[in-house]
Amino acid sequence: MSSIYLLIPLSVILIGVAVWAFFWAVDTGQFEDLDAQARSILEDEDASRSGD
Repeated sequence: MSSIYLLIPLSVILIGVAVWAFFWAVDTGQFEDLDAQARSILEDEDASRSGD
């Protein structure tokens, strides 16, 4: 029973850190363009090299 007095505040702190990290990521633009990296692997790199 005494461990619950430690685990509940720790879980509330962990949830608070997770919510803060999510809002920080949204504010800094981490979720602005999620498709750019997925499209970049489909582009042909050889087309940009004209000397080869």
